[in-house]
This record gives sequence, C-alpha cells and structure tokens, in this order.
Amino acid sequence: MISEAGTLNSSTCAARLFVLDTNVILHDARCIFSFKEHDVAIPITVLEELDRFKKGNGDIHAQARHFLRELDQLSGDVISARGVPLGEGLGSFRVIIGLDTDRLRKTFLEDTADHRILSTTLALSELETNRDVVLVTKDTNLRMKARAIGLTSQDYTTDKVKDFNNLYTGKRLITGVPSELVSAFYDARDSVSEDIVDVIAEPINNENFIIRNGSKSVLATYSRSDHGFRRVGNTPCMGITPRNAEQAFALQALTNDDARLVTLAGRAGCGKTLLALAAALDARNRYRQILLARPIVPLSNRDLGFLPGDVDAKLDPYMQPLYDNLTVLRHENPGLKEELKEMMDDKRIEIAPLAYIRGRSLQRTFFIVDEAQNLTPHEVKTIITRAGEGTKIILTGDIQQIDHPYLDSMSNGLTYVINRMKGQGMYAHVTLERGVRSELAEVASTLL
Repeated sequence: MISEAGTLNSSTCAARLFVLDTNVILHDARCIFSFKEHDVAIPITVLEELDRFKKGNGDIHAQARHFLRELDQLSGDVISARGVPLGEGLGSFRVIIGLDTDRLRKTFLEDTADHRILSTTLALSELETNRDVVLVTKDTNLRMKARAIGLTSQDYTTDKVKDFNNLYTGKRLITGVPSELVSAFYDARDSVSEDIVDVIAEPINNENFIIRNGSKSVLATYSRSDHGFRRVGNTPCMGITPRNAEQAFALQALTNDDARLVTLAGRAGCGKTLLALAAALDARNRYRQILLARPIVPLSNRDLGFLPGDVDAKLDPYMQPLYDNLTVLRHENPGLKEELKEMMDDKRIEIAPLAYIRGRSLQRTFFIVDEAQNLTPHEVKTIITRAGEGTKIILTGDIQQIDHPYLDSMSNGLTYVINRMKGQGMYAHVTLERGVRSELAEVASTLL
C-alpha cells in the first residue's frame, strides 16, 4: 500500500521533508539519494506524470524509466505509512495520495499537475508541524508560486557549481617573470621545466599561461606527464590563424591527441565552433569519422516531429550554424570542397541528433557537440561515455546563454564537466573571452 494522508503527522524526527517535482526526477533519476538524513515525499501526481515519459529515446525518458525501476526495487511489496528506508545514513521515501487542500482551488483557476503538487505540499506542511516541508523543483515559476502561498521552495542543486565566479577558465596570466625565463621558451626545443615551476604556483595539467615580463611575453601550456611547460605558437590550422591568446590555446588543445576531452566556453562570435571544425578537418586522416551534433530543442529533441521531411530535412534548420562554419573553411581551403562532399556522402562527416547517440560506441571519432550548455549533466555523461578507443570529444558552448527551461549557468552540463574534469590527464579547457566574428557582433554582444 501507498501511505495515506492521515498517517503523515505521526513523525517526530527533526529531519526535513522534501517534496519532489517531476522535473527534478527527469533531471536526475537518483535524486532521492541526495537528501542525506532527510525524508523524501513523492506526490502521486508525479508518478502520473512520469508514466507519460516511460516511452521514448530521449534522456528524460531514460531518467523516468531508471527512477521507476529504482523505486520498484526499493519499495518491495508494500510502501508503509512510515516510508521506505533509502539506505544507511539516509532518510526514507513515501508516495503521497489522498492529501489535498481547498485553499488552492480558490487561488488557482486551472487544475494542473503543478497545482496538485503545490496542494499536496501545502497539506503536508499543515500536517507536519514539527519539521520543515520543502518543495524541490527546477521550475522557477513553480518556486515563486510556492513561496507566494507561504511554502519553502528550493532548486535541486546537487550537481550545481558552487561558485560560478571561480569556475576554471583553463588559463592564467603570470606577470613579473624574469626576462631570461621568457627567453628560455623561445630557445627550448621541447619544454621548459627548470625555474619556471617555482614562479607558477600549482599548475594544473593542460592549463595555459600568458607569461609576461613588461612588453616581452610568451604563451605556454603545462604537461603533468613531464612536469614541463611548452610554448604555444600561433600555428594556422586549415587556413585559420589564431587571433588572440585564447584561440591559440584552444587550437593547441584541439590538435593535441593526448587531450581526449576538450571543452571550449565563450560568448557568441569568439570562434569556438570554427576552431573545433578546423581541428577536426586537419585530423581527418587520423579518425574514421567526424561527427557533429548540437541540441535541437530543450528536453531531448522532442520537437523534431513537427517539421516536415525525413531526419536530415528536420535537422537542417538546426544544424545551419555548423554548415556556415564549414563554408568558411571551404573558402579558406578551395581544394577542400570536393573532398568535403565525398566525406559527407561516405558518412565520414556526419551530422546527427543527440537523441540517437544513446547506445552507440564511437571508435576513432572526432566528435563535436555544439551548444553543450543546453545539455543536462546526465546528458553530457551519456555523450562522453559513448567514447571508444581513439575517440576525441569536443564540447563547445556559451554558459551564459541557456535556452533549456530547467538549466542555468551553474547547473548545465558544460559547466558541470568543466568543474568535475579539471586537472584530469586527458582533459583540456579554454574559456574564450573576445569576439572575433566582427566589430559589429562584438559591440552587440557587449552592449545589447
């Protein structure tokens, strides 16, 4: 049996009671294990909504199935009135039915799932007077409604970056370096490892540095494998020459075969996608395939079906930015036009929706995911775990420009990867700050 409303006020523990909205479960199927010693309540409305998400190929459908299987295993034959323990050191969970309040019927005209969840939470708070009842939802508007009627409501922050201002940028400016050390980078054939280590505190693997002494400067990157710093030059790639230090760092990471995962963050027009495509084409003979993808719409491409035509026809409008960058590279490399057409015909260059990535194993693939800031942490994990032997994955995006309704600059998949992967041997990251598309684009990006 599922717990009845009348038994809920019997609890005497000081632990809080968290009521989960459906979008929290679709974001993280294991969210019920994230509340430590506190208890978790799931309104029956949430289970009704999850039922609609059981079938489908998207990430949210997989999350719904995973959660329901987890709940089924935990509950056994009966969910008692006291709830089901979640494990050692954790609270319990219960499913709430038969609990409602007339207050909200006078406040909200429509009978929606959100309002029923609010009503359940409000009734719980009136019964559980000995502890705090908190509604957890990723829906900003629902949080506002909850607070307006006197409820405590919070975002689900388990996978959020704690301090956005201190997010790893992949580069540092080092000033006041002795002139002879700067000169040593230009004289060295391989790497510089002596003396400079004492100047730069705690370098991170694949971290980049602008090392400066007055007007004299050098760009360098650190490799933990040999504890050395290598100079980074403005080496062109497929006719694309870096226009600033960040682009030079980005190209160095993109063309470094030891960096199997690279993230590039920065606002529109800073060259992220163009540099990634240039590096992919430059390395085309070392990989079986170049795979390009970008999120179509929020919540796993669900709007594809509303467009006419086959999958390719549906994808074309969304993938036009990738085609635009390929056009730039064709102009820079006139002899590349026929080869690109042949590669696309042979599927050596493929543009695919991310919904079809689940279950694939990508061997020796140069995989570029554009607009990765619109992916959830779980979607990013799904993508990266597709990587087989010899595969390189590039994630690009602007973490300040989020189109997904339940993500922000601190909780999106790109930020999550940057925060978690920092310092790993096969990972490199660069934040690009200056726009290079045009003077007009740069002014518009800054002022508008």
